[in-house]
Amino acid sequence: MKKLLVLTALCVAVFAKKTFEGNQVLRITAKDEAQISLLKELSEQEHLELDFWREPIHESLPVDVHVPFHSLQDVRAFLGNNQIQYDVMIMDVQDLLDDEEREMVKYRSSPKSTDDFVYTAYHNLTEIYSFINMLVAENRKLVSKIVIGRSYKKRPLNVLKFSTGANRPGIWIDTGIHSREWVTQASGTWFAKKIVKDYKRDPVLTDILNNYDIFLEIVTNPDGFAYTHKKNRMWRKTRRSNPGSRCVGVDPNRNWDAGFGGEGSSDNPCSETYRGPTANSESEVKAIVDFVKSHGKLKAFVSIHSYSQMLLYPYGYTHTPAKDNDELNKLAEKTVSALQSLYNTQYRFGSIINTIYQASGGTIDWTYNQGIKYSYTFELRDTGRYGFLLPANQIVPTAEETWLALMTIMKHTRKNPY
Repeated sequence: MKKLLVLTALCVAVFAKKTFEGNQVLRITAKDEAQISLLKELSEQEHLELDFWREPIHESLPVDVHVPFHSLQDVRAFLGNNQIQYDVMIMDVQDLLDDEEREMVKYRSSPKSTDDFVYTAYHNLTEIYSFINMLVAENRKLVSKIVIGRSYKKRPLNVLKFSTGANRPGIWIDTGIHSREWVTQASGTWFAKKIVKDYKRDPVLTDILNNYDIFLEIVTNPDGFAYTHKKNRMWRKTRRSNPGSRCVGVDPNRNWDAGFGGEGSSDNPCSETYRGPTANSESEVKAIVDFVKSHGKLKAFVSIHSYSQMLLYPYGYTHTPAKDNDELNKLAEKTVSALQSLYNTQYRFGSIINTIYQASGGTIDWTYNQGIKYSYTFELRDTGRYGFLLPANQIVPTAEETWLALMTIMKHTRKNPY
């Protein structure tokens, strides 16, 4: 009887999870502003339930859209009637999700140490929290865990602190602020292990850690991340309830007090870029805001997203260049060169507004305005073949090349105090 109840519970969990059979991801190439306008009109048709992985902004960037099976015929007809070119990037979204789940099940275990942790597989929130605790237990002289707040659902917002002394300036790295960007959280666990392995072995990292603390928040949006594993793999936002709306969640990368409410964010709670009712309304954002202000000596701030293979710096909400634009650009060029040196992965770089699109209320615009000069956002692999569903066999290569980039930023920060 007990076995039957367990089996029933598992079946309920499986069937409660949203599925995506027959859904496709289309890459649309608009030839002019008129077609971009048409695509914006398409994006406002809520009954189609389209999920734009890349928004229609301007014709120089392709538009990636996840189309439910029931809307495929209408979307294709719309594109054909308006002579808008498109290709199928992902033929069946569920096929990729099934492959992903099989890989996760294969490596699901309870490792006894971080040496046994499988870095080549995706892991859920419980497994990552366990990893964090093990890493701290194994490296108490170097690593501690700080809980900087609680999520909307009261989950701990865990930050790893790598430190060799008191009262040091700091470098911040966060991953997973958008919950479906799984390669970022996976890379974060790899970074954490890399730091403890390389301290006292790599002279550059050792010098950095002898003078700076490193703070690493691996799961910046734990409610959303848990939801991607349990209910909807493609969930992006937080899990805040929005009074007066059936739609849940806020985009935590539009919720910061930097041009809040401007272009590049939405006031519609059903939008993937919904900015929230007020700046810092999301506890996940407010916790970082409070930490940055209380610390007072962060010198670099890196927020890691996926996908598109870009390295971005302020600003996103205004065309006015950052006062340190030239230095930020030169460092970005050097950083992407270091990243490319390992696997020849090519990144674009530049200010947010000039490289991708206008986006208000973003993380690094706020941190830069707080005086953290070296504020950067990464968009990791790939450029759209898999998008948010990057195969697990690319986790470690992605993390390895990104680490070279992070080391470039951290080394520059160490050598250029301000």
